[in-house]
Amino acid sequence: MNFIEKTKIWIIASRPKTLPAAFSPVIVGSAVAHFCNSFKLTFAILALLVSLFIQIGTNFVNDLFDFRKGTDKKDRVGPERFLTTGIVTEKQVINAIIISFGIAFISGIFLVFSSNWILLAVGILSILAGISYTAGPFPLAYNGFGDIFVFIFFGFVGTIGTFYVQTHSISQLSILASIPIGALITNILVVNNYRDIEDDKLANKRTLIVVFGRNFAKIQYVFLIMISYLSLIYIYFLMDFELTIFLPFLSLPIAISLIKQIYQVEGKQLNLTLAKTAQFSVLFSLLFAISFIL
Repeated sequence: MNFIEKTKIWIIASRPKTLPAAFSPVIVGSAVAHFCNSFKLTFAILALLVSLFIQIGTNFVNDLFDFRKGTDKKDRVGPERFLTTGIVTEKQVINAIIISFGIAFISGIFLVFSSNWILLAVGILSILAGISYTAGPFPLAYNGFGDIFVFIFFGFVGTIGTFYVQTHSISQLSILASIPIGALITNILVVNNYRDIEDDKLANKRTLIVVFGRNFAKIQYVFLIMISYLSLIYIYFLMDFELTIFLPFLSLPIAISLIKQIYQVEGKQLNLTLAKTAQFSVLFSLLFAISFIL
């Protein structure tokens, strides 16, 4: 196997369709910093590296421990995992985890030196949370806390953290801006868990959807989309914001289309819905970011 083929395998193994979860909070957090006349490109790039490689490291941890626990099988509904097919070994995945979290940690150290040592604790906590998502004595994803983890770390921590490293402060606007981001990224997980509900039941992986059922997943998906758009209205009236804050409403037709899909399709067809949900979160985030820049 040559270098190009190996690289392609590891890119696919990193789950590129889920990586919008790493980009969206950094885009919006940086845009809010720009609105406050404090945007710093170097810090934004470092924040992106931290977010991106924590996400990739978490994905690798997820693959490793889902494989060990028998959650991922060769006949799984979702995309195949290279550990189950034997293309990569456990040792290689462990090395990939170390490298990913190592890059995130080193990038974060530069931010710590330029900002506040509290960020070191936040960074370490984020990495530990990424590991404990599927590993450890109380794996979050196996005990119904996956959704809360995603909302907190990819919404609040990712968005507010990006804003903080550029402004050295936390504002009400940065907190409010993190809510729709956390909601839409959580919906990526909702679709993933909805698709995998039968496999998760067999593996005793008690996601919220396993506990409360398919109808709950549909309601949760719609609710999180509603929260995203309602947050814009709240920001507009609470902070007397410009009408540009409603720019993300241009994405509403896509949101309606996705809601129809979540009610109409199941199984492997949800792989496309998952990809489109991730793409939708990026589009919403870009429009949201532009509303702060205009």
